[in-house]
Amino acid sequence: ARGFSVPLQRPADCGADRYFDSSRLACAPCGAHKRQSTGGSSCVCEPGYRMVSSNGFSVTCEKCPENKSGVTQDGWNCITCPKGLTSEGNCKCPNNEILVERSIDGILLNEALCIHCNGSEQSFSASDASGSRCVRCENTFIQVSKSCDCNSPNILTGGLCFFAQEGLPPRGVATVRFAQLGITLTSAWFLKNLQSSASACWLYSNLTACQALGNMCVMNMNSLSSSTTDACGLFQYIFVSTARVGIVHSIAYWRHNLPWLYYGDQPGLASQVLEKNHFPTTFSFKGRDKDVKLQFLAASFDAAGNFLKWQSLEGGILQLCPDTQTKLDAAYAFGTTYQQSCKISVSKILLDFANPVFYDLFLEYNGDNGQQHLWAVPVLNLNLQYNEKFVNQGSNMNNWLLTRRFFLVDALSGKENDLGKPPRVIRIASKITISIRLVSHTQRGTIYPPLVTVAYTDVLVQNPETQSVMVSFSVIYEMNQSEAQIQTDIALGVLGGLAVLWSLLKTAGWKRRTGSSIIDLQTVFKFLLFYAGDLANVFFIITVGTGIYWLVFFKAQQFVSVLLPLPSQEEDFVTYIACAFSLKALQFLQLLVSQLTVDIFFIDWERPKGKVLKAVEGEGITRSAAAPVSIWRTYFIANEWNEIQTVRKINPLFQVLAVLFFLEVVGFSNLALMDASSSLTRSSESYVAPWSRILRFGVSAALWVAIAILQVIFFSVFYERFVEDKISQFVDLCCVSNISVFLLSHNCFGYYIHGRSVHGHADTNMEEMNMNLKREAENLCSQRGLLPNTDGQTFQISISRKMRLHYDWIHETLTRKRGPARLLASSVNTFEQSTRAYNAMNKFLCSFIDHVHKEMDYIVKDKLLLERILGMEFMEPIEKSIFYNDEGHSFSDVLFYGNETTLLIFDVLFFSVVDLASQSFVLAAILTYLQQEIFRFIRNTLGQKNLVSKTLVDERFLI
Repeated sequence: ARGFSVPLQRPADCGADRYFDSSRLACAPCGAHKRQSTGGSSCVCEPGYRMVSSNGFSVTCEKCPENKSGVTQDGWNCITCPKGLTSEGNCKCPNNEILVERSIDGILLNEALCIHCNGSEQSFSASDASGSRCVRCENTFIQVSKSCDCNSPNILTGGLCFFAQEGLPPRGVATVRFAQLGITLTSAWFLKNLQSSASACWLYSNLTACQALGNMCVMNMNSLSSSTTDACGLFQYIFVSTARVGIVHSIAYWRHNLPWLYYGDQPGLASQVLEKNHFPTTFSFKGRDKDVKLQFLAASFDAAGNFLKWQSLEGGILQLCPDTQTKLDAAYAFGTTYQQSCKISVSKILLDFANPVFYDLFLEYNGDNGQQHLWAVPVLNLNLQYNEKFVNQGSNMNNWLLTRRFFLVDALSGKENDLGKPPRVIRIASKITISIRLVSHTQRGTIYPPLVTVAYTDVLVQNPETQSVMVSFSVIYEMNQSEAQIQTDIALGVLGGLAVLWSLLKTAGWKRRTGSSIIDLQTVFKFLLFYAGDLANVFFIITVGTGIYWLVFFKAQQFVSVLLPLPSQEEDFVTYIACAFSLKALQFLQLLVSQLTVDIFFIDWERPKGKVLKAVEGEGITRSAAAPVSIWRTYFIANEWNEIQTVRKINPLFQVLAVLFFLEVVGFSNLALMDASSSLTRSSESYVAPWSRILRFGVSAALWVAIAILQVIFFSVFYERFVEDKISQFVDLCCVSNISVFLLSHNCFGYYIHGRSVHGHADTNMEEMNMNLKREAENLCSQRGLLPNTDGQTFQISISRKMRLHYDWIHETLTRKRGPARLLASSVNTFEQSTRAYNAMNKFLCSFIDHVHKEMDYIVKDKLLLERILGMEFMEPIEKSIFYNDEGHSFSDVLFYGNETTLLIFDVLFFSVVDLASQSFVLAAILTYLQQEIFRFIRNTLGQKNLVSKTLVDERFLI
């Protein structure tokens, strides 16, 4: 249940009677008559006791006799001190005197001497006392040969002497393999220290030697192979052979006297290490410092195996790139995704990291009793080889072999012949990633143990001044996103299925409106177009919902329950946005094409006023004829229709500027950063986390939709009511101008705007016009509606096949030749033919509206509620056409005005796609506005040409 937890103990916490055991990272008792050494990492004899034996950390002490109460400087002998003792139990001399314990030939004196120094004698005496005195041999020489010589058959290695008959470990291979360069070289450091460290560790359990051996294994990338006895091979040999000595802190992989290097001796245990136990404490985004900070602590060692100190990672200990203290420490703020990278010159690396430092990393927390504890943080070394295979480079953690110790720069093992010369190869931790994984279904910020992933780069040193290395440091947060993905897939499946049904209904309605009952290739193609638009809406709903969900639940949480998806986990989300944009673009283009091909005709109800004399060409006589009806009213209505073709419920320029203002000026863009802060402002000194594509889309889409909704509400509630309603005004203008509009968006379906004047004519002077409007305002005339005593002027029309055939027959004559390109130079016959066709169409539609053609009559009725909801008609106009009352002015469906939702979604998706590709809201806003203007220009230009083609209105009169 304790997992990999150990109590935190520092050398200063051990007290006088305990020492700091660097192999256990804990205090251990010194024993009787012993106390902590000055450095705290070993024990020495108490004052008045001399050493009898020592193996580097464990000593045996013996009390000195009464007549020799002092101890020599080396601690091995007792001596008489005539001038008193120091606090350490050594002989004391006055300040101007030098202590002498041995004669010039090395024999220990019975009584220490204090030689007085004055003038030239001081120099001689100092030399006599220091340069000419004898020094005790290394203890292994004395134990083995009883002298300072290590003669054959004894073995001398690394400055130590060993018995030949002792069970020494196998002969070590002093090579270091640099796999990236394909180089294996004999290391001077390994050649000097490998065998001696292994032997001292194996025979005497020397803590420093064991740590040094472990460090050499780490410099060899912790690589294991059954065929070689390199540093790691020797370490594993000793590890397996010392199973009897027990384990440390109940951790099976941590052997007494040895450093903890591996989680097991073979791959396959990573899932147990990383997922079996939860980290014992919880984290939050707001609260006390210990709840919002990752308190990493590292035990550091030098290459020789000496424990240096405990040190916090704050201050950029693991970050090779320089930066301010605030930005460096931001890496350990819980929930902040951190990324730092830079290029460092090899010369600077050699200068700053001449000696490697090795780290055992822990995460600090407070136990139930308030005592500080540490949780061991595993390391995934991507350069590690197990039986010549890079087992840690795959994504399957069942193949991983986790380790503990790592370093930043190794400029030591790459030295070939002389340790005093520059290295031939250096190894640099070019990529360090700390991964924090949230436990699923947690509500209190519980995490799994962190994982440090390290990738090393081997650099062949040739010209350090010009060579450089790219290094990076990052902290990432992740959680199991499978449940969210399943929910997204379910939503996509359900809504996608509903989209299929909705598209089928649309297709059925389209078939009825086209007057066709045959399922052909065109029907299938139309269904696919409908489905593309509906599926785009599905993707849009899912992506916007997902973005807002992560925005709200991630940024607003105090106790952490969700973490943002990683960039690699955002790929599906980005794919959904791309699909939504592509499908919506297809729907938008189809909408544009359908609006540019709509059939439209302006019905002029005006009748001639009296008669005029008209000369008959070729006969030389004049005849009376009906007075011509002015065309200017038709031109006027055509111009107004042309103007409202691209009117929208929102102002595109204001929309773009407002979104950009809130994102960049107010600071909503800061909500898209991958950190725990929900503040809209950030100081220039603080670290800026990378962007989350999901949050970036969520913020921009939410702002875009919110501002658009506010615009639509303002436009509908205030602007159209108190300023101008261009759609309603167009209907009123038609009535005042005595012009009706006949629209066919489908073969047998369209819209009708009844503009017949209740005053009988509209081609009149100002006085009569004002009088007519006044009478109408005072209800002194009939109502404007198509039916008597009604106000209904707009209708959806479903016409019969017979009616459509007759319309097409006249329309074919009308459009066979377009209106005159130049009024004066056009062909008279063509002009007269077009005029007759226009008059014929006008007369036919007038008579149709007036129920003249009984075989092509129509009825007026209200649509059923279900018909309005589904957007289709249940009744088929077989004998009579059907006019459906339409109070909602749905004829705007053939204009931009009636398709605001489609245009808005297209704009949002266009903006988001550009932003996700460029990571620039400004560029996205500019390009979005440009595409709006381009499509508005296309709609205006081609819509005007269609208007000219279908109504015979001369293009020169459209302004």
